[in-house]
Amino acid sequence: MPVASAACGAIAHPSETTGNAPVVAPLRIVTMLYGFDPGGVERVAARLHAAWTNAGPQAEILVSDSRVAPPFPLRNVSRAAPRSHDRGLFAFLVLVMALRRRVRADRPDVIFCAGNTYAVVAVALRLLVGPACPPIVAKISNCLVRLDMPVTVRWFYRRWLRIQGRWIDHFVGLAPAMRDEIAGLMRVPHDRISVIEDPALATDDLAYLADARDAAQRDQLGRHYLAVGRLAPQKNFALLITAFRQIAAPGDLLTILGEGAERAMLEAKVAALGLSDRVRMPGHVASTAAWLAQADALVLSSDYEGVPAVLIEALAAGIPIVSTRCCVSIDDLLGHGRYGRVVPVGDIAALGEAMAAAVESEPVATVAGRRASAEPYTIDRASARYIAVMRDLVDARRVAAG
Repeated sequence: MPVASAACGAIAHPSETTGNAPVVAPLRIVTMLYGFDPGGVERVAARLHAAWTNAGPQAEILVSDSRVAPPFPLRNVSRAAPRSHDRGLFAFLVLVMALRRRVRADRPDVIFCAGNTYAVVAVALRLLVGPACPPIVAKISNCLVRLDMPVTVRWFYRRWLRIQGRWIDHFVGLAPAMRDEIAGLMRVPHDRISVIEDPALATDDLAYLADARDAAQRDQLGRHYLAVGRLAPQKNFALLITAFRQIAAPGDLLTILGEGAERAMLEAKVAALGLSDRVRMPGHVASTAAWLAQADALVLSSDYEGVPAVLIEALAAGIPIVSTRCCVSIDDLLGHGRYGRVVPVGDIAALGEAMAAAVESEPVATVAGRRASAEPYTIDRASARYIAVMRDLVDARRVAAG
């Protein structure tokens, strides 16, 4: 086995020694995913996995649905079963049982839960495997308050959060404001919570996004608003379309990038409001850089979010931002008004007014300023911090085991 340095995510296994000196073995990380559908959680998981693989750890992604290829070439991606299974009960069972087999056969050091969607898999694995289960690190990718839920549903959801707090070893919030939210709702002490900014960008993306906007040749006469996300209820694009209709002037344009189950409903709404020539929905795109370069403002209309990657991309591009207060960290993310406007969730009038005013505001003017605002959210910073958190958990487990 090759020797790796501790800085590269390697750990010393007490049973592997040469004389008095321990042989340092790579940290073994397994990330569980249903698949590589176009989603922020899966893209970030792929970025982290690639960074860990290059830095020294033996990282593996275990997927239950391999019909969609990774967003870029990845090493060490394994199928949970010979046949692909989309998200659903059967995919959940396949993924849990595959993880159980992997834990028993290979004894990985850490299980990485890439987002809230996968918490049920993590808890099921812990209950099935018991004390032999490796430490589980869970990234909290969405808001936990969930005021969008009916009161009765929210009561059960918050008890589910406490169950996660009992059975998952360590949680990662994506911004400082999330620490207290996780501690309070999951009933876990602060020493079981780390804050690692959402790694939405590579370092090279910072200059690229800023330069693309500086070099863009706009061909739109009116104001161009951009929104990005799955066409799903969480994103509340119906609210955005209505708000746009209220403030749209001749020549104004709204582009919504994404794909999902609400496409037919949203297209019908666009037609009913007479906006078919003003609202574009071209589907999912691999990169938003060119679209951000052409837009006058980015709009986020979501009911709830974690730390949306597209906002970080917009920060790097220096584009004005309008967002609902969809998460506890949104005000910090937007510099308390410096980089954008924040409005209440579900408020059509406030969203429209903010959209109309946003294009008059001055974006972060220099490449250096844009880079500084988005720099904490790079994969280069985050990957090493995740490795450090995981290494500490593994070392603590071994010390406790004697």
